[in-house]
Amino acid sequence: MESNKNIQEKIDNAFKAAEAIEPVSVSPFFKDKTMQRMFSVKEEEKVAWSWFSPKLQLATLACVIVINVIAFTQVNKTSYDENINQFAESYGLKTSDSNSLLN
Repeated sequence: MESNKNIQEKIDNAFKAAEAIEPVSVSPFFKDKTMQRMFSVKEEEKVAWSWFSPKLQLATLACVIVINVIAFTQVNKTSYDENINQFAESYGLKTSDSNSLLN
């Protein structure tokens, strides 16, 4: 029986605690302030990459493709012998056919 009294006291204390709860007063602009704070962070993230618009992305892609096509055609035009001769001349490995002043 004593455990029933303890349980009944606990239940009564819980109801008394629930009755003691009062309504909370909230500022009328709380929702507006909260919404502004939430969305102001997202706007800052958008500002960081706003300069790289889809038009600029398309123009950049077109430039990269054009440069690659030009480079590919230039590689195909030059021959192996021309590349070897140019390499030898630039590093001084090619002997010149002209006579020097000391000979």
